[in-house]
Amino acid sequence: MNTKLGWGILATGWIAELFTQDLILAGLRVAAVGSRSPGRAKDFAEQFGIPSFHGSYEALVADPDVDIIYVATPHPNHVEAALLALNAGKHVLVEKPFTLNSREARRVVERAAEKNLVVLEAMWTRFLPHMLKIREIVESGAIGEVLSISAEHRQFLPSDPKHRLNRLELGGGALLDLGIYPISFACDLLGIPNSIHASARFSGTGVDAEIATVMRHQGGAISTTVSALDCAGPNVAVVYGTKARIEIASVWYMPTSFKIVDQNGVVLEEFAEEVSGRGMQFQAFEMEGLVRTGNNSSILAPEQSLAIMEVLDSVRKQIGLAYPGE
Repeated sequence: MNTKLGWGILATGWIAELFTQDLILAGLRVAAVGSRSPGRAKDFAEQFGIPSFHGSYEALVADPDVDIIYVATPHPNHVEAALLALNAGKHVLVEKPFTLNSREARRVVERAAEKNLVVLEAMWTRFLPHMLKIREIVESGAIGEVLSISAEHRQFLPSDPKHRLNRLELGGGALLDLGIYPISFACDLLGIPNSIHASARFSGTGVDAEIATVMRHQGGAISTTVSALDCAGPNVAVVYGTKARIEIASVWYMPTSFKIVDQNGVVLEEFAEEVSGRGMQFQAFEMEGLVRTGNNSSILAPEQSLAIMEVLDSVRKQIGLAYPGE
């Protein structure tokens, strides 16, 4: 019997390709892939040397060689795919955003608890080495009390109206694809906000092209985030404390460096660590550890993913954004 946990890749898009590359690079075992297109499943398996492929998601989650399902479908299909895997007795890593809304998130979290299975949101940034170090520095009090956080996520992405990002029915727009990063980051360091103010600019297809938030967190700290899908930006983030600040270099949500700068502009410390691949393997290491111990993540518990979906729901309510079928 193979002692390595077996990963099953559910859906075969771009993000699934990136994650699978990092799994293989890290020496983890990809046991099977599933797609609604048998031909695409076969091609994906051949591309990455995966031993088994399935022409349906149902067949994938029924594969006895698969222990963990990675859900890489478009946002509206996360809940269905996650529940399918959980009902089949599989642990689940769900691409971010966790689901389309908090109602769906609650169904997934509750079902995982009922089945005594691990469910984790694939917010891969949380598990990167520089983020672990930043969290340690903040908790140590080295920069003093955190007063505010600013973070942005701007990209120049495809403008084709048929592209997933520009289609409301597929959960397109800046918030769920890009805004989730800085909002989750703020919630990580400051906790779930007590108040939220949001503003948006919409595209011709009705999706949010740009989204800005100002949130107040426990203790009075403030976070500001801006995300956009039609204009590129430097994509940096800063954590401001009473003693010093942490400046996270571009691109802050990917493997990168940071420095601690005091109130006089003196650099007190710098951090940089070389990471193989894209860095998505760290969330896989976390997931495998949770499966082996039966614990929930201390870095991103299911309850926090649910709470963050509630934040996103509040943002959407303020800007008047609803997805078809909700």
